[in-house]
Amino acid sequence: MAQDFIRYMRQGVGTTAADIPDGTNFNSIDALVGIHMTNTSDNAITVDAYIQHTINSVAVNHYLIKGAPIAAGGALQLLDGGAKIVVQTGDRLWVKSDTAASLDVWVSAVDAISA
Repeated sequence: MAQDFIRYMRQGVGTTAADIPDGTNFNSIDALVGIHMTNTSDNAITVDAYIQHTINSVAVNHYLIKGAPIAAGGALQLLDGGAKIVVQTGDRLWVKSDTAASLDVWVSAVDAISA
């Protein structure tokens, strides 16, 4: 079976958490294979990334990283060395910076890895 690689991008993320996919949840069992976060500002920032899912009708956040510093013009690669994160239908990835319009995010995934 051929793999369906997809990408999600968010630009200018700031102090309000931004969701990936934008405005919706993941719609199958997917594997996140890359999360790249870049500081586009002239100052250091700190960033959060978490996956939100629902348990018994309650939204629960599981942080992948919290309060991570990124130098001015620098970047942070959350998944490397072959690491993967499995997300399921209804999950959503959220990213946030402590500075307005300072973070660009690129997420690579393999869509529908399991039936």
